[in-house]
Amino acid sequence: MSSSHHVLYDPQGRLAAELPPDRVTHEQAVRTALAWSSPADVPAADVAQIGRLLAGAARVVADDVRTHAALLPEDDGRRLFAELILQEADGRLAQPCTSLNRVQIRARLIRALYERLDRLQSCAPADAAAVSSP
Repeated sequence: MSSSHHVLYDPQGRLAAELPPDRVTHEQAVRTALAWSSPADVPAADVAQIGRLLAGAARVVADDVRTHAALLPEDDGRRLFAELILQEADGRLAQPCTSLNRVQIRARLIRALYERLDRLQSCAPADAAAVSSP
């Protein structure tokens, strides 16, 4: 019996509400993508698939950032900065992932989104943090 793996492609983010983000897997994918130093390191046929995987991860993390930022007052600088990062994420994710450079841009985007999420979670009110944790 052969084992196969499927990459979930969910551009509308419908699965994100049901599946918690797998940070360990996301961070491993980011480290792997950033470790490649040459387009020869990754087969051209895999670039698009890796790009979709990273795009899905970025959307999941961006949804968490969006949720935590929405808990802050509209004039809070942390919320404004999160919204800027989310706008940048939306723009980058709208671009096709056709090269190793684009794959690495998506990997760095995931890293930036997790950094912002960590900051937002550390400043969340206790009652809001209790609501967002499973």
